[in-house]
Formats: sequence, structure tokens, C-alpha cells
Amino acid sequence: MPQHITVVDYNPKWPLQYAEERKYIAEILKENGISIYHIGSTSVPGLAAKPVIDMMAVVKSLEKVDSVAEKFSEIGYEYLGEFGIAGRRYLRKGGDERTHQLHIFQADDWNNIGRHLAFRNYMRNHETERNEYAKLKKALAQEFPYDIDGYCKGKEDFVREAERCALSQYDGTWDKLYIAARKVQLDERAGDIEILCDYESKKTVGLKTLIPDWWSRHS
Repeated sequence: MPQHITVVDYNPKWPLQYAEERKYIAEILKENGISIYHIGSTSVPGLAAKPVIDMMAVVKSLEKVDSVAEKFSEIGYEYLGEFGIAGRRYLRKGGDERTHQLHIFQADDWNNIGRHLAFRNYMRNHETERNEYAKLKKALAQEFPYDIDGYCKGKEDFVREAERCALSQYDGTWDKLYIAARKVQLDERAGDIEILCDYESKKTVGLKTLIPDWWSRHS
């Protein structure tokens, strides 16, 4: 049976559902996992969405991800490989009544990583576009309730333009630094890398010493 496409108003439980699922993914990826993000419409407060939790994981090695594919199957995921996007690993959960989707990229694939984060941040910060997107998705879900291709095609022009605007406004410096820091922290063989965090005093901070909370205070 084809997937039934429904678009519902924003649910404040979605971030909690993401946080719970994130634990299982992190446990499977272990030291290969650099960071995990909540992306897609369910990550945008106030945005109507299909009730499917989209996640993105950034890893050191896709080969190591492939080696633990069976562990993802054990927690209910279909492991679909690149699934149309080179350098990606795509997994989905819930069958026809999908509940979660996971996109995994290697840390050096900034084009794909940045694209997802830019679009998410743009939707979070632009109310007019967010409302327009919600209205479009609800209309498409009514028009194509069992046609995912028709639903996605109907969004293409809007998403393409929003993504263009998002990328033009997205710097990504802190996200890049965070990924670099985590990669260094997780590699015991790597030497430390220092970053300049105060231009006037010339104060530097070693990436190996930084904790996730530091990034939240400086982003």
C-alpha cells in the first residue's frame, strides 16, 4: 500500500521524539559519529509537517556506517544506501507509515551538510516563508494523498528558491568548527588544533579541550 501523506500542524513533541531516537543512533555510531542534527520540517517550531522525524548524522567514515547496517535494522530501519544522492547513506523507519528518516554524510561533504542546516535555519528565522511553505504542503497533501512523487514535485520550485535564499544567508562557520572540533576530539592520534577566539587579546582555544556547551555559548 502506498504511503499515506498527511501534513499536520506543528507538534511540540517532535523535538522530544528526535532526542529519544538520537540516543539509539549515537549508540550505534559510537566513536564514528561526530554530530547528529534534527533537520526537516519537524525541526522548525511552528511549521506544519508530515509527522516524520528527519535527522542528519555526520560521521568520520561511511564505510564504518556500512559495517553496522545490521544494527540499524535491529532497531527498525531500512538501510537503503545512497538512495539517489552520492555520498549519502539513507535510512527510514516505519514502513508505509513512516516515522523517522536518517541521512548520514561524511564530515568532508559540506555541500550536503550545509544545505540541510541552511534550509532548516532559514525556515526557523523567516515567518512569512514558513507560513507559505506550510500552506503549500497542506494543499499538496490533499491533492496527492497517496502520491509521494506528486507531493514532492509540487514542492520543488518553492524548496529550490528557499534553499537558494538560505544558502546566500548561511555562513556555517560555527557548524564547520564544531564538526572539526568533534573530529579532532574523537581521534586520539590527532594533534590539537587551535582557533583564535578573541582577536584583541589573541587568545586561542584548543579544539580538543572544547565541550559541546562551549559552542552553544559562542554561536
